[in-house]
Amino acid sequence: MIVAGEASGDKHGARLVSALRSLRPAVEFDFFGSGGDEMRAAGVDTLVDSRNVAIMGAIEVARALPRFLDAFRTLRECARIRHPRIVILIDWPEFNLRLARRLNRDGHRIIYYISPQVWAWRRYRIRTIQKHVEEMLVILPFEKDFYEEHGVDVRYVGHPLLDSIQVQTDRSEVRQRLGISSSQKMIALMPGSRHSEIKYILPPLLEAADTLAAKRTDLRFVLVLAPSIANDVIEDSVPNSVRIERGETYNTLAAADLAVCASGTATLESAILRVPLIVVYKSSALNWRLFWPLIKVPFVGLPNLIAGKQIAPELLQEDLNAQRLQDEIVRLIDNPELAGIQREELNKVRAKLGEANASTRAAQFVIEALDKESVLK
Repeated sequence: MIVAGEASGDKHGARLVSALRSLRPAVEFDFFGSGGDEMRAAGVDTLVDSRNVAIMGAIEVARALPRFLDAFRTLRECARIRHPRIVILIDWPEFNLRLARRLNRDGHRIIYYISPQVWAWRRYRIRTIQKHVEEMLVILPFEKDFYEEHGVDVRYVGHPLLDSIQVQTDRSEVRQRLGISSSQKMIALMPGSRHSEIKYILPPLLEAADTLAAKRTDLRFVLVLAPSIANDVIEDSVPNSVRIERGETYNTLAAADLAVCASGTATLESAILRVPLIVVYKSSALNWRLFWPLIKVPFVGLPNLIAGKQIAPELLQEDLNAQRLQDEIVRLIDNPELAGIQREELNKVRAKLGEANASTRAAQFVIEALDKESVLK
């Protein structure tokens, strides 16, 4: 059983499934659980569609509570009927930590792949992991030390983005297709994959982009949308000055001179591709008041956390407004030496992530766990 609830988890889950099959081609695996298009394409029976539960924020989750409860009951009942040898939970802590508690009490073995950010906030959740998770498979170098200090069995597998990020089109070809000349600067806007992120983060990004595009013909803006964001979600909010791109995330990002990324996976994608970035985040005022006091780390951007210092500027909540964002974009675009310094630091972040093939290493640990009961022969 494999459970993912967001676009990034769907991607990582699909790669894990493929790696398991590659390592044991003679074994007939039966995968089921929660996921999206990529996990379905990999052969997972997705009883819960992750697109229906990719929600973040106290208010938004409360409104969608019936959907979460239905998904929870569906997965628990299916685990009871189909008796999975291993339950693999991928990120999505608000849901998966509760599911881990319940399924472990029901007698199921739990492996957690891609750690909840308990090292950053709500550290009390470590108790659930200590009690109900057999092994943590972590993807950030500092997470291994954190879990070892708390007595949790942990393996560092490296980051799966090193496997999935592939640039297949030359930078000049991408820019030519987008109608961007060699004398123009391309800024990629990456507002996130959750509907709440689109609601709160996208508007100031679009306002800043439209204002700058009207002032400066040397700047071009491209909105990179996740597959989970339907056209009707953004409706007519995107101005003509901003080009929309779908399905070409890595090619588009690699062709950019600067990226404006919502805190999360996109910031690390930008770092791996060595594209200078600005980290942004915004939520409802209530969510911010509830959760910000619980955060115990100095930065929210993953490249900054891995570097141990701020290498990319962060605009959070009230600081994320059109004027502040314009100022930061201009500061980096018009000062190549600043962008160059950030690229050097991003190279160091990339090196800290280690080698590729994280999905294969994670799959090998899953097989080892299965072999403990002589399930695979």
